[in-house]
Amino acid sequence: MLRNNLVFSPMPKNNNMKNILLIEDDPFLIDIYSTKLKESGFSVDVAQDSDKCFEKLAEKNFDLAVLDIVLPHVDGWGILKKIKENPNYNSLLVIILSNLGQKEEVEKGLNLGAVKYLIKAHYTPSQVVEEIRKVFDEIKSMNKS
Repeated sequence: MLRNNLVFSPMPKNNNMKNILLIEDDPFLIDIYSTKLKESGFSVDVAQDSDKCFEKLAEKNFDLAVLDIVLPHVDGWGILKKIKENPNYNSLLVIILSNLGQKEEVEKGLNLGAVKYLIKAHYTPSQVVEEIRKVFDEIKSMNKS
């Protein structure tokens, strides 16, 4: 795909496949985002609430979590705080993907430890994948220095 004179090719499927935990409760959005991420070469697990999120985190090592804020039982803020307070998970990269887009909410998410805050209405699923790749590329280049 050509965008801004840059060519983006799909991430190759190989042993370096990144594991992503999608924390989202809307079945329609789960289908859209998990399909797009898998098509882009990522391994995806889904958690629809905080209990499932922490069950998945205990079962498997994830490279990144995509976290909605409006969730049943415990909201995304509570999940993010718990992730960042737990030494087993606090190095997990978290991207918030939410419809909540007020400046205060974006700042809160970043201050709580999210590496990026994406407002759902501003990003297509393909653009969300591009943002995830950018995060992995930034980490990779930081590790080289």
